[in-house]
Order: sequence, then structure tokens, then C-alpha cells
Amino acid sequence: MPRKLTVTRVAAMRSRELTERGIATFQRAAKADGADQSGLTALTYATMANFALDAAIAVALANTLFFASATAESKTKVALYLLITIAPFAVIAPLIGPLLDRLQRGRRLALATTFGLRALFAVLLIFNIDTWGLYPLALCMMVGSKSFAVLKSAVTPRVLPPDIDLVRTNSRLTVFGLVGGTIGAGALAALAALIADSTGALVFATGIAIAGAYLSLRIPSWVEVTEGEVPATLTYHGADARTEVLEPGKESAVPARKRRQPLGRAVVTGLWGNSSIRVLTGFLTFYIAFVAKGSGGSPTEQAAMLGLVGVAAGFGNFGGNATGARLQLGRPALVVLGCTAACVAVALFAVFTGNLFGAAVAALVASAASALAKVSLDAAIQDDLPPESIASGFGRSETVLQLSWVVGGAAGVLLPTEFWKGFAVISVILVAGLAQTFVSYTGHTLLPGFGGNRPQHAEQEVPTHPRETGDPHW
Repeated sequence: MPRKLTVTRVAAMRSRELTERGIATFQRAAKADGADQSGLTALTYATMANFALDAAIAVALANTLFFASATAESKTKVALYLLITIAPFAVIAPLIGPLLDRLQRGRRLALATTFGLRALFAVLLIFNIDTWGLYPLALCMMVGSKSFAVLKSAVTPRVLPPDIDLVRTNSRLTVFGLVGGTIGAGALAALAALIADSTGALVFATGIAIAGAYLSLRIPSWVEVTEGEVPATLTYHGADARTEVLEPGKESAVPARKRRQPLGRAVVTGLWGNSSIRVLTGFLTFYIAFVAKGSGGSPTEQAAMLGLVGVAAGFGNFGGNATGARLQLGRPALVVLGCTAACVAVALFAVFTGNLFGAAVAALVASAASALAKVSLDAAIQDDLPPESIASGFGRSETVLQLSWVVGGAAGVLLPTEFWKGFAVISVILVAGLAQTFVSYTGHTLLPGFGGNRPQHAEQEVPTHPRETGDPHW
């Protein structure tokens, strides 16, 4: 206590006291339920850094060439950069899951690498903020974020506290990321942008990326242990000439590295529904920004458009995760089917309204449905797969979801900026996704090998002659 009290000193003392209490409350929440001993707290901090970096980059790009116009010439150039940048990711992403299954060491380093590369890209963005080099660099940042999500999903089951299931753990990570990462870092990035324009936000983003790399390396070493794990596979062969189905209780007779665990019907249904919903959320992420920039309105009007849709999406995401964490998900595939149908309905609503209100409602419903459907998918994976395949199953599923988001994001950049045209195309895609989700739920499929024509809980398989089959999934 100082000898002489003044208004300034009292205010400073009170501010420091409130800050210390806030930090202590946050640390208690992050370490609750044994998360600090299991390693979940360390993963939570890294996840928050990923959310924060995404928010900082979004703020930095808000007033750049990336969303500068919606002319045909601009769309052509953007399409070229999308092809150059996203095409390699579309090829590499399906290989990430199998690579993780074979990677006995280096998972933490892989997480840190996604941050390290983005730190480099952020520095390059500072010097290319007003050039067309901005496009590939910005899209590389997006790919880095999606790669982190895939890697994180495979690490999460290994840091699970004994008193929390995977569904609530994933919801918890998302809530921490939204509150501490997106909201907190987004506000600081906006402040940095006001002080030094996009450069200030990019410098801030670089610092977050470096911190994220450090936090990733602080995740406990036991996430590297993969002994006894059985890789999950999206395809299902059953008892055909290429596979031998292992009867229950006989799995231990075959080494784990030679076995494969097909995903059951509920998980495949959840994947189709979640993928359809991610197409819509990826579309909205870019489409609204291009519509705002191409509207010809003042910067204030453009910011208001983006803010309205962004707030709607934020409320939906938070509400969906909060609801999913409290629901008793006895039939998760049915919940996913309902969420997919809701997204189809709201996309059609946006087509007929053809205005910003329809887009805001679509963002609200799509983000809530995305969060709730993802929680349901997590529950299906946890229920369907044996413990030795859960981590691999999460890696496979997250890869599919991130690819779907990228497809939607590409559509958001390339489609015409008239509301009804853009949402009409997306509605067609969503209707097809809903149809496949429904037939998968009923035990059939429109695409052989990738639908619900499989049992609810598939038994483990052993490829009889994997090199002779030519099947890349083996």
C-alpha cells in the first residue's frame, strides 16, 4: 500500500487486482478436472494460439487486396491462386492421417511446424500486403490452420483427463479457443490495426505464431506413444477377397500394425453430414467478405455487414458447443441428420431473401449446426471405435472436415456476389450432401464404399494381400 493514496494509484491497484483475479480464474478453468496432469492444459493453450492467429490474420486482411473487389478480373486471378495453393493441400491432406499412424515421434514438432511456417508467412505478408503475392500467402496461412486442426484432433485423445470424455473435451477446447483466442486476440489485433494498419496486425500475428510453436512443444511427451494403436480407415470391405474380418476376441492374434478398423455406419453418416455443413461455413467465411467489399458501400457500411454476420456466427458457434456439451447424445447420427437438414433449409431461405438478413440467419444457423454436429460426430467416434483406434479415427475425420471447409471457402471466393446466385449453388451442394447423409443413415449409399452400407460397429479387418489389391487405403 503506497503512503499517499490518489485516484490514479487506487485505479491502478484495482486494475492490477482484477487482472490477477482474472488470470487466476482462467488458469483454474484451464487446469480443472486434472487437465494439467493429463496434458490437456498444454494443448488448450496451443489451441487458443491457433484461434488467436486465425483472428489476427482475418483482421489484417480485412482492408487489403484479398477482399478488394469482386470484379471478373479479380475473380480470375483469385481462382488461379486458389488452384495453385489449395490443390496441393487437397492432395496432401488425405495423406496426413496415414502419415500420423506411421509417425512414432514428432507429433509435437509437427504441431509446432504449422505455427513456424505461419510465422514465416506472416512476415512475408508484411512485405507483400499490397501485391498479388498476398493471395498465395494468405491461403497458405489458411492451409496451416487446417493442418493444425487435423494434427490436434489426433493428439487430443492422448491428453484426455480421466473424468472427462472426448465430446466435452473437444467442446472445452473450442470454447477456450473462441473466448481466449478469437475474441481476445481479435480485439488486440483490431487495436494493433488501428495503430499501424494491417502491418500492426501482422506483427501481432507473427508474435502469436512464435508463441504457438513454443506452446506446442510444451505438450507432454506421451502424446508421441503410439504402440498398440490400430489405424482407422474410411472404406469398408467386409469379408471380400481383399480382407479377412477378425471375430471379436481374436484381434490380439494379429499385430496391431497389420489390422485396420473401419468406421461404423453412425460415424460415416456423421462425416457426410458434417462435411456438408462445413461446405456452408467455409463458403460464408469468404463470401460475405467479398460481397461487402463489392457492395460499393462506405468502409463503415462494409464493416457493419461483416460485423453483423460475424456476430451471428459467433453466437451460433458458442451456443452450439454449449448445447452439445449438455445434451445426452444417445443417437448422434440422427442429430447430425437434423443439423444438415437445418442448413439446407437456411441456405434456401437465404436464396429467397437474397439480402444481408438472410446471410446473417444462415451464418447463425450454420455455425450452431456445425458445432452441434461436430459434437455428435465426436460422440459417435467415441462410441463406435475401440480405444486403440480413436486417435486415428479423429485424425481421419478431421481431415475430411477440413477439406470440405476448403471446398466451401473456394466456392465463397469464386461464386457471383449476388446473394441469391451464390446461395443457390451452395444449396444444390447441400441438398446432395443431405441425400447422401440420409441414405447413409438408412444403411445405403450413393457412392460405393463411402456410405452407410456397413454395420453400426464394424469389426477389425486384416488385408489378405495388401500389395496385390492396389487399394491406396491399405
